[in-house]
Amino acid sequence: MQITFLGTSSGVPTRSRNVSSVALRLPQRAELWLFDCGEGTQHQILRSDLKVSQLSRIFITHMHGDHIFGLMGLLASCGLAGNVDKIDIYGPSGLNEYLQAASRYSHTHFSYPIKVHTVQPGVIYENDEFTVSCGLLHHRIPAFGYRVTEKDRTGRFDIEKAKALEIPSGPIYGQLKRGETVTLEDGRVINGSELCGPTEIGRKIAYCTDTVYCNGAVQLAEDADVLIHEATFAHQDSEMAFQRLHSTTTMAAQTAHIAGVRKLIMTHFSPRYAPGNIIELKDLLKEAKAIFPKTIMAHDFMVYDVPRRREIESNVSA
Repeated sequence: MQITFLGTSSGVPTRSRNVSSVALRLPQRAELWLFDCGEGTQHQILRSDLKVSQLSRIFITHMHGDHIFGLMGLLASCGLAGNVDKIDIYGPSGLNEYLQAASRYSHTHFSYPIKVHTVQPGVIYENDEFTVSCGLLHHRIPAFGYRVTEKDRTGRFDIEKAKALEIPSGPIYGQLKRGETVTLEDGRVINGSELCGPTEIGRKIAYCTDTVYCNGAVQLAEDADVLIHEATFAHQDSEMAFQRLHSTTTMAAQTAHIAGVRKLIMTHFSPRYAPGNIIELKDLLKEAKAIFPKTIMAHDFMVYDVPRRREIESNVSA
């Protein structure tokens, strides 16, 4: 699982930061998932190492322009390029109507299937490897945060140990790799988990923007390996944050601390903290790290590989 930040500014783009978009690359599935799609996102993808042909799912947090104005352009380009099979789009009420109107008035016709899913809190997508859920945040309009959970996997299968036990190769190996219990022809009962290494704990990513501090974000981020959280304002500007229902650095850090996450990556910064101003972005990072030391600050095209956790012993949590 690899995260690429395509836009880390709030409201409007700057010379160094585009508006909101985060890509999640899943190499094992050759898939690319996108979270928000601000204006210019397709240009950011072209400037990155991502392959738009792998784009399969887009998750929209809310209907503000800096999170959706790039969506129609990206979808249209994918259609003209002809290299996308299908795209599922998830987001709040009104997203489907927005895309239909944009398509109608721009006379855009897609050459590939697009399906829009109106989300409600809870699980919104699941396959054999991942579960995606969403929850309400606290913003001026309905806004959702997302949580991607990778399912736990059985540990590495010890082929040499299986051979030493004279277990015949073939379909039985597949069953044992999955941790199943198998009865051999000679009557022996083999527990697959005894031939596998420690369980590989699935990774968890939470994406929370736009929002002021709220319990919804804490719940989505609980025990996450990575929390991507907006930090539009410095703590000094907390009154403005409450008025506009955005987060300060300290709100993001408190969310990470209470949720027990392993890494906080802040994004969605106000252009008011540009170099040379009284408060700069480096000051925002210091504020957050004072509360949650494992904090880093995103920048456009930053790539973060989500590390895998392993259970020390298969029965540790028992």
